[in-house]
Amino acid sequence: MLMNMKELLAVANEHHFAVPAFNMSSNMILKGVIEACEEKQAPVIIAIHPDELSFLTDDFMPAVREAAMRTSIPVVIHLDHGATFEQICHAIRVGFTSVMIDASLKSFEDNIAITKKVIEVAHPLNVSVEAELGTIGTTGNGESEGTSKIIYTRPEDVKEFLERTGVDTLAIAIGTSHGIYPKDMTPKLRIDILQEIKKLVDIPLVLHGGSANPDEEISAAVKNGISKINISSDIKEAFYRKCRDVLNDPVIREPNAIYPPCIEAMKKVIYQKIDLFNDADKAKLYK
Repeated sequence: MLMNMKELLAVANEHHFAVPAFNMSSNMILKGVIEACEEKQAPVIIAIHPDELSFLTDDFMPAVREAAMRTSIPVVIHLDHGATFEQICHAIRVGFTSVMIDASLKSFEDNIAITKKVIEVAHPLNVSVEAELGTIGTTGNGESEGTSKIIYTRPEDVKEFLERTGVDTLAIAIGTSHGIYPKDMTPKLRIDILQEIKKLVDIPLVLHGGSANPDEEISAAVKNGISKINISSDIKEAFYRKCRDVLNDPVIREPNAIYPPCIEAMKKVIYQKIDLFNDADKAKLYK
């Protein structure tokens, strides 16, 4: 059941659960995510970063849309961290139902300006828009990516940003970082900042870089108003770690022998995230 992010997260915001946004890097990842979410009857967001789309190419999109329309669970196809207006327009053309414009490293005024420009194009086409305030590191592929100093979102900025843009969802920086944390870094969520923001606005709020924070912090974030949590590193690590184990057997070479155990290993992580986010059995709320 394909829909946009505004429709999906309105229900999550009302019923106090968070929908996982799982990043795609292959058809096998897509297959495992859809299977796991169907088994748990959990709404899901298929997130695709511009770098992932560049690798997978636009030819990947018909398969994603077919999977979303064929399943009975609610699904959003979301452009993750679109960096330019051109990337946003391209995503809309190839079938995304939600886009993120990430201008968080720009000035506050420039962030507002480009977000409004994206909304002017997206909303008439029933495509929802996510923006970001504060910074939570980079989104590249290196092991140290995402470890930059976090600039926390200021609650008063959120209120003004929403009033001036009309954005549908907003990613806030409260103590997460993209990628895998280095061993000497201990993540800590600022739930107090989240609570202050939620007092000022009632739109669905987004937590990026949610792979490595302690479960109790993530659970507290959901209870205090986070409606979408991005997960990339955790599922990919589970999938490809198992893949390496399987390929230690020099006899195995067929994809139908290699990938099923990798998918199952990843699905265990997906089940855990769904339960942690209180997302299980929520598909019935969209009937």
